[in-house]
Amino acid sequence: NVKNSLSSGINAEYGVTDSSEDEVQHAEADAFFCFTGLMSEIKDNFIKILDNSQCGITHNMDSLMNMLRDNDPQLYHALTGRNIKPQFFSFRWLTLLLSQEFLYPEIQRLWDSFFADSERFRFLLYFCCAMLVAQRTRLINGDFIDNMKVLQRYPIETDIYQLLQLACQIKDGKLILHTVPTESPPANNAGSTARSPGLLGGLFSRARNR
Repeated sequence: NVKNSLSSGINAEYGVTDSSEDEVQHAEADAFFCFTGLMSEIKDNFIKILDNSQCGITHNMDSLMNMLRDNDPQLYHALTGRNIKPQFFSFRWLTLLLSQEFLYPEIQRLWDSFFADSERFRFLLYFCCAMLVAQRTRLINGDFIDNMKVLQRYPIETDIYQLLQLACQIKDGKLILHTVPTESPPANNAGSTARSPGLLGGLFSRARNR
């Protein structure tokens, strides 16, 4: 549930980094204090009557899709054309701050960026948009089932530092994309598109070789 997903990361942080006996003894209380502070800032995502307001989860999911439309219209139309709604994947991404999509050390790094955001979690939207753009080749050339596999079980091997760089490009309006040639998935071979390297393989191949 939400409490376990968000508080587990906070608890782990205190349990791992605090070494003195006194700090360990109070780690659970400190973690709960941080958890309640976090929930006070994102509680609007969980209040049903606020869903369609400017601070509700529906508005945030729509904002993510609008951001994708502005930055990558080809991918946006590919997803909407297959009737892939943001509720299918971004509800979990946004409400749990991606705590179920990446490994714990990576979540630590991501939350540093989210908590440091002067607009309070606006960067979370940029990062989620970057996650979509990073897999644009797969998503554009995949079908509904292929797309849902990628979005609901995001590739764990993805380098979050490259995603952070991509998110900053989106934030700064410096994202440059090229049209992806569309292909029909081979018959009886739906898994073939899942092995496509996506955008990151092309964008950052030079960086890996340095």
